[in-house]
Amino acid sequence: MSIITLTTDFGASDGYVGTMKGVILSIAPDAALVDITHEIAPQTIRQAAYVLHAAAPYFPRGTIHLAVVDPGVGSARRALAVRTSQGFLVGPDNGLFTLFFADEPDVECRAITNAKYRLPHVSATFHGRDVFAPVAAHLANGADLADLGPRITDPVTFAVPLPTQQPDGSWLGCVLYADHFGNLITSVTEDLLQQLISDGRHSVEIVIGQQCISGIRRTFAEGAPGELVALLGSSGHLEIAVTNGNAARALNSRLYWPPGVGPDSPVTLRKKQEA
Repeated sequence: MSIITLTTDFGASDGYVGTMKGVILSIAPDAALVDITHEIAPQTIRQAAYVLHAAAPYFPRGTIHLAVVDPGVGSARRALAVRTSQGFLVGPDNGLFTLFFADEPDVECRAITNAKYRLPHVSATFHGRDVFAPVAAHLANGADLADLGPRITDPVTFAVPLPTQQPDGSWLGCVLYADHFGNLITSVTEDLLQQLISDGRHSVEIVIGQQCISGIRRTFAEGAPGELVALLGSSGHLEIAVTNGNAARALNSRLYWPPGVGPDSPVTLRKKQEA
């Protein structure tokens, strides 16, 4: 039995996700379908890239990850099928798989051009149903990746934001996205945090907007209700949160900062200044 995951920005109020599942099950009736999320912010490719990359390692080897966040649907953008060391990726060539390519620069990447693996009629606005769902299903049935189309070596990627050390010794990262709870997931990784907090969790300060957060908490509950805190999240990245609240909303209110704190907003880490 093959596993196919689905990650989209389709939401739950329309029938788009269910239709894609119907296509998959018509071709591969024994496939196990798993929803990662359908609540990616509309057209937000980078959020989908981070969410899928964080979830994929927890699936069995050979899993097929179908991702459709596709503002360029119907345009000249390519459709991709990719073989990684862990499984397969299927979706538009618009940067969705950037982080997987960063992990494995030499993955096998194919442009989907073989009409045999699509539905007979391809809509200009719903490639999730007509192209990507059937391709994922055929892969689940054992189709050879090489039969889907020609190999390509230039998939579309975005620049992965990595923290950089500043002349004063601080580190500059950024917000990647806000999750459902309003926690701001940043580009600051666990490895960098370990370098900075080797002498204790309370030895650093985090600056976002006009707010300075002192120290790294271990859990959300270590903060007082409504307190802005920083902690290492389950994805291995520094998160900015409000205990029992919503950091994305709070940091965009007059209480903290004029509207604008969100993806790409700067986050600075520095050694705590002595009193």
